[in-house]
Amino acid sequence: MADARSRLTRQHISDSVEDLGWRYVLGALCTSVRIQSSAHAAALAVVLTGEAGDAAGSLQLDLRPDRVIVRLQDGRTSWVTEREIAAAGRLTESLAAGGLRPDPDVADPDSRSVQLIEIGIDALDIAAIRPFWLAVLGYGGEPGHDGPQDAIVDPQGQGPAVWFQQMDAPRPQRNRIHFDVSVPHDEAASRIAATIAAGGVLLSDAAAPAFWVLADAEGNEACVTTWQGRDPAPQ
Repeated sequence: MADARSRLTRQHISDSVEDLGWRYVLGALCTSVRIQSSAHAAALAVVLTGEAGDAAGSLQLDLRPDRVIVRLQDGRTSWVTEREIAAAGRLTESLAAGGLRPDPDVADPDSRSVQLIEIGIDALDIAAIRPFWLAVLGYGGEPGHDGPQDAIVDPQGQGPAVWFQQMDAPRPQRNRIHFDVSVPHDEAASRIAATIAAGGVLLSDAAAPAFWVLADAEGNEACVTTWQGRDPAPQ
């Protein structure tokens, strides 16, 4: 596993792909490609897999009748390396040759951008409850991060990751499970505005732009998160 001190920063990753039509979201490069049919999606998957080259093992594709959702993430580190960045460039060039382009949908009012979901669970004793969630969801640990306090993930990549937030004392009047909605950094403001317009309340922006805490009319919380504000300050 890459040493945390030597791995690429979130800022570097985002800057490397943003102009290509990709977004860095929750440890992965993400985009979508609009297509015409399921057959078109299947044919495009073959092309993208071939162009991925040495990053083929990092490539995840979700085929839909109207789009192909593309994700690049190193499976050993759950992070992005220069290999995935280079692959994003090759895939973008291949799409352009076919008259297509990566499109994170951030400017489309009738759609939504690429995003990834996590579920946060408050716990007094994370090690005691983590085995339950592993078993009931059929999940496993992230590669290289499978300790008793660590998040858990769907080994087939279908469901959201689950992470555990340490509590110091019970909070019976507050929901103890919440969603983290990880969006492209340039989508956060519009997503928060839409949520407030839909009856939500902004509870805290103290940790922005890493995350904003919002709640519905009954106090159930969700966080809109981005990669920003999470890299260590340069030395």
